[in-house]
Amino acid sequence: MRSSGILLPISALPTRYGIGGFSEEAYEFVDQLCRAGQKNWQILPLGPTGYGDSPYQSFSTFAGNPYYISLDKLKDEGLLTEQECLDADCGENPRKVDYGRIYRTRFQALRKAFERFREDEAYREYAARNSFWPEDYCLYMAIKHSQGDAGWDQWPEGLRNREPDALEAARRELQEELRFYRFQQYLFSVQWKKLKAYANEQGIGIIGDIPIYVAFDSADTWAHPELFQFDEENQPAAVAGCPPDAFSATGQLWGNPLYRWDYHRSTGYEWWLRRLKYVTTLYDVVRIDHFRGFDEYYSIPYGDETAENGHWEKGPGIELFETVKEKLGDVQVIAEDLGYLTDSVIQMVKDSGYPGMKVLQFAFDSREASDYLPHNYEHNCVVYTGTHDNDTIL
Repeated sequence: MRSSGILLPISALPTRYGIGGFSEEAYEFVDQLCRAGQKNWQILPLGPTGYGDSPYQSFSTFAGNPYYISLDKLKDEGLLTEQECLDADCGENPRKVDYGRIYRTRFQALRKAFERFREDEAYREYAARNSFWPEDYCLYMAIKHSQGDAGWDQWPEGLRNREPDALEAARRELQEELRFYRFQQYLFSVQWKKLKAYANEQGIGIIGDIPIYVAFDSADTWAHPELFQFDEENQPAAVAGCPPDAFSATGQLWGNPLYRWDYHRSTGYEWWLRRLKYVTTLYDVVRIDHFRGFDEYYSIPYGDETAENGHWEKGPGIELFETVKEKLGDVQVIAEDLGYLTDSVIQMVKDSGYPGMKVLQFAFDSREASDYLPHNYEHNCVVYTGTHDNDTIL
C-alpha cells in the first residue's frame, strides 16, 4: 500500500518562541497534512540537544527535549503568565533557532512553572510507568548543572565513577534540581502524546528517528559504561565515523563511542530491547539511523583528528533484529541503508524485512547505473527527494 508524507522537524515549526514545539502550530500542521492528503509526518530525534545543538548528539537516548514544551499551554494551565512567556526571549531571526539564547531563557520560564506545579495522580502514574531511565537522566543533568555543565568525564572522581556514597550525597544535595528535571520530562511526555494522539485521530502516522550511536557526554554512557568500548579510565578506546569518500577526502569523524557488541549479545540485547520498546510508545514507525553499522561499523582510534586510520569491525548482524522480533513483535522500522553497501549489508536488510530508503537525487549520478532511479524501486521501500547532504529539491 502506498502513502506519502512530509519530513518536518519539530524545531522547524513556526512559533513566537524561537523554536518549534507542541503548540497550536503543530496541530495546524497536522491539519495541513490532512488537507493535502498526506498520511505520514516524519520528524527528527526528540532528545535534548547537546553540544553543537544536534539531535544526533543528545544528552539522553530516552529523554525528550524541554525546548519543545509549549509555554502557551503552561499559561493556559495557570503555570505561567503572559509576561513570563514573552520574557522567554528567543532571538531576532524568525528563520533560525538561536539555541544559545533559548538555553539562557527557556529554563527560567520552566522553573517558574515548576515552582507553581503540584504533583497529582497523573504525574505519579507517569513516574511509576517510567522508572528505568529518568533516575539516571535527571541525576546526570542535575550533577551536570552543578558542575558548570562540564562533561561527566570532568566531574570529581566519585561522581564520575558513580561511587554509591557520592551519588547518594548528590541526590540529597540536588533533590530539588532532580524534581525540576523530572517535571520537564513529565510535561514533554504529556504534550507530545496529546499531539501524537491528535495526529493519529486524523489518520496521520508519526515516523520517528533514532540515532544508532549515543553521545559520549550523555546519561547513557555515564550510567552504563559497560555497554561501550571504554578503557579502564572510562575513555573511548575507539570512536565512530565513516571512511574517506566522495564527500570528504579525510572521512567523517563523528566521535561517538562504539558499542561493546559482545556484551550486548551476552545480555540478550537488553538495552536495545528497552530502547526500541520505549520508542514504540513515542512513534508509529521508527527510522533507525546508519543501519549498515549493525552489519559492520567503522572504528577510528580515539584521539585521531581524521577518520583516515579507521577500519571495519563486525556488528551484531541480523541476530539483533531476530531478537527484537522474538521479544517485541513486529516493530515498524525503516532501515537507513544509504552509503556504500556491501553484499552482507544488502542481505541483512533483506532478511530483516524492513523497508530501505531510496533518494531521488542520488539517481542522477552519471558514474554508474542507479538503484535510485524510480523504475528500479522495489515495493518495500521509502523514497525521499534528498538527504541532509543534498541541496533542496527546488
